[in-house]
Amino acid sequence: MYSRIISTGSYLPEKRLTNFDFEQMLETSNSWIVERSGIESRRVAGDNELASDLGYKAAYSALKRANLEPNDVDLIIVATTTPDMIFPSTACIVQSKLGVKDCIAFDVQAVCSGFVYGLNIADLFIKSGQAKTALVIGSEVYSRILDYNDRGTCVLFGDGAGAAIIANSKKAGLMAAKLHANGDYKDKLCVPGSISKGKVSGNPFVHMDGPAVFKFAVKAFEEVSLEVMHKANIKISEIDWFIPHQANTRIMKSTAQKLGLDEKKLVSTVHHHGNTSAASIPLALNEFVEDGKIKSGDTVLLAGVGGGFTWGGILLKY
Repeated sequence: MYSRIISTGSYLPEKRLTNFDFEQMLETSNSWIVERSGIESRRVAGDNELASDLGYKAAYSALKRANLEPNDVDLIIVATTTPDMIFPSTACIVQSKLGVKDCIAFDVQAVCSGFVYGLNIADLFIKSGQAKTALVIGSEVYSRILDYNDRGTCVLFGDGAGAAIIANSKKAGLMAAKLHANGDYKDKLCVPGSISKGKVSGNPFVHMDGPAVFKFAVKAFEEVSLEVMHKANIKISEIDWFIPHQANTRIMKSTAQKLGLDEKKLVSTVHHHGNTSAASIPLALNEFVEDGKIKSGDTVLLAGVGGGFTWGGILLKY
């Protein structure tokens, strides 16, 4: 038994924050942001929009495209760093909003690698016979955890959600996967604050050691991509599309060059999404599917690197 992506969906909040808007808020410039990240704009969730709201809308669009009813789903995995609450899981809240009566539902917290982690977990559930149709969602509202006085972080991140439906299949869809983590880097990209006895303890905003993240990400992207290609016995020339986590243009282009990948095969949406953490890969995947660029039968390589550090790759036939 195999698993295969049969549908995708996405949702972006209405509010659009451009680099020119940031020029009015901070000591920064459009050219400075674009040069360092490739980002031109990002979306910001409304005051009453939570991760479950974004995730629900992305999931609904994926179900509609697949001509499925919510109760056809028997597994919901939400990858998020910005859950609605400490508990219950955002996946359970999405389940309720969709009206799914009974299924397996839980969150995955692997930051920007979260969607890759979730997709691999769903694949294993399906292959083991514990699920037939899985909904994997990456949903983030990073605007809630950004210090808008810190130009080194606030200009980089955006809000949004992407979803994929994975179902059992007679043909191999997800061909190979590899996941990693190394907690020794926990302080390089983190939100070090916590809630204790009703009070916030420590810094509740994103902290990032930019140079350390860049150095690690490029190395991890290359290594995990080679790992999954080797595992599936696929050469770089056979890859139709490479969808890395949309962190910034420089990291993505550097990785493509190291892999010897034709840059035309590099999927990039970071310029108008920003870094949406666990939502970035499914958002990029859905955009290229909707635009008719990614077609049935294409060989697609996914790779994510996130805080922890966590990193992982998946090779699949769309």
